[in-house]
Amino acid sequence: MAGLWARAAEMAAKAPPSRNRTVDFLRALSILAVVIGHWLVAAPYMKDSAVEGGHLLGILPWTQWLTWGFQVMPVFFLVGGYSNGMSWAATSRDNGIWADWFASRVQRLINPVMPLFLVWTMIALFGTAAGIERGVVKLATQLALIPVWFLAVYLLVTALVPLSHAAWRKFGIGSFWALVAGAIAVDFLTLQMGVPLINFLNFLFVWLAVHQLGYAWGEGRFTRPLLWGLGGLSALLALVRYGPYPVAMIGVPGSELSNSMPPTLALLSLGVAQTGFALALEPWLRRKLQSSRLWTVTVLLNGMIMTVYLWHLTAFVLVMVAAWLLGGMGLSVAPGSGEWWQARPLWFALYIAALLPLIGLFARAEQVRGAPGEGRALPWWRLVLGLGLICLGLALTAAISIASPLGVTGVRLWVVALPFIGAALIGFGPVHSLAKRG
Repeated sequence: MAGLWARAAEMAAKAPPSRNRTVDFLRALSILAVVIGHWLVAAPYMKDSAVEGGHLLGILPWTQWLTWGFQVMPVFFLVGGYSNGMSWAATSRDNGIWADWFASRVQRLINPVMPLFLVWTMIALFGTAAGIERGVVKLATQLALIPVWFLAVYLLVTALVPLSHAAWRKFGIGSFWALVAGAIAVDFLTLQMGVPLINFLNFLFVWLAVHQLGYAWGEGRFTRPLLWGLGGLSALLALVRYGPYPVAMIGVPGSELSNSMPPTLALLSLGVAQTGFALALEPWLRRKLQSSRLWTVTVLLNGMIMTVYLWHLTAFVLVMVAAWLLGGMGLSVAPGSGEWWQARPLWFALYIAALLPLIGLFARAEQVRGAPGEGRALPWWRLVLGLGLICLGLALTAAISIASPLGVTGVRLWVVALPFIGAALIGFGPVHSLAKRG
């Protein structure tokens, strides 16, 4: 830990004065809020000598209001818009090309995912071979790999940066309102007209809209942030009170409508509110982040933040397995009870203890950088096809799991293979490395 702190302090000291430290802080804060939220809503308990997967939002409906604070993926897309806008503008000024720019962004995002896929493929293979019930293997695997869905959407949003940034340059904040109109139309067609599948378009309309606000922030054109925050909150309260939208900003078992899968106008309103309130606090945050200690903590977390996000549910699963092997120790308490709440600090300490070794093992994947395509100009079709395969693999992993109820292996190897083939097409990742050694 001392070595990590020393390296982080060195990197923090090298940050140029012009760097907006609030961007890094909000990135880390958003991911940590998601981690804490996941650890909190998962409420397993013992029933008839078996572990049941309780969900706090279903057990205690009042906790659904807490998702307005813990569902902060909009903040991550806001930060992404800021960073992508700055990076793409610099690339354009230097006459760079989209293929090179995007390949480097894909590499930075997908490299940390590869070890997660490999480890859970091995767990599913050996678990099935050892005779563990396939339903249990699927439950554990799907829970641990839930975080990958977000990367598929973020990669698509990043791929569209040249178009979305051009729209921002031409239409300004109008490009945001056009996407809001698209989200409204999609929700109307879905909820009022019953048009099937069209709601999936909101994965783009909603997240691109928040991403556009990141452009506005980066260019200093996001004015009156507190008014935006109050406006977004007012819209959200009205949609929940008078519309068909549930209070929870994530899916709740048994609910007919989810605000996040796919996202709805309600989640977009929450994103606007969070954007406004976060940027209203920016001057205060900038002053606080002048503290060398707080800034070093921020740099340290950003150096491992994708590892924390990707592996936090694996740590959760490991703790639950250990508790089950110990006869269900600690799992007999009724979720949502006073005793259950009192035990949360202890359980969180166990999750952190399980996560720390995983960070030590796999955080280095975030630091791996190469030259996609080995310095050669990457054909656009390889980049597009590789992106498609990566996103398809990540989406299917979250939707149907890599674990299979059929077959000898108990694993959908073709789903596992998709991101690796996509990375190899772009010219990096484990497959590429092995081919290079060969």
